[in-house]
Amino acid sequence: MKPDTHLALQNLLDWYATLSPQTVSSSRRFYSADARFKDPFNDVAGIAAIENIFTHMFKHTEHPRFVIREVLIDDDRAMITWDFEFGIRGAQYVVQGASRLLFDQEGKVMDHRDYWDPAEDLWGKMPIIGGAVTWLRSRFRCQ
Repeated sequence: MKPDTHLALQNLLDWYATLSPQTVSSSRRFYSADARFKDPFNDVAGIAAIENIFTHMFKHTEHPRFVIREVLIDDDRAMITWDFEFGIRGAQYVVQGASRLLFDQEGKVMDHRDYWDPAEDLWGKMPIIGGAVTWLRSRFRCQ
């Protein structure tokens, strides 16, 4: 990995660790203008669309924060494991996931793909639909 990309990754992780509604607009420092962001709910391209995801997150969750757990780096790509901690209507949740990041020649993220299981980490823990998700998962489990 190039030294400038390594520094860019560390700066990005520091930004995620301190992300707030006031710092969402700083994403331009870390993402290329046409960067792609994909997770189980979103598949967008461009800074404005990526910022919309974070703005939405702050509007619909309580005290969201990312805790970086592990970082693996190879040349212009990185894999990060993380916990996303947040509240909804007073209930606390933790989503465990991973991100694959691809960097461009300027050290900016050009492709960001999040991997996490919404059925296990989110829906299964929610009132009303949690029971249905648990039942459905049990139907597909190998016994």
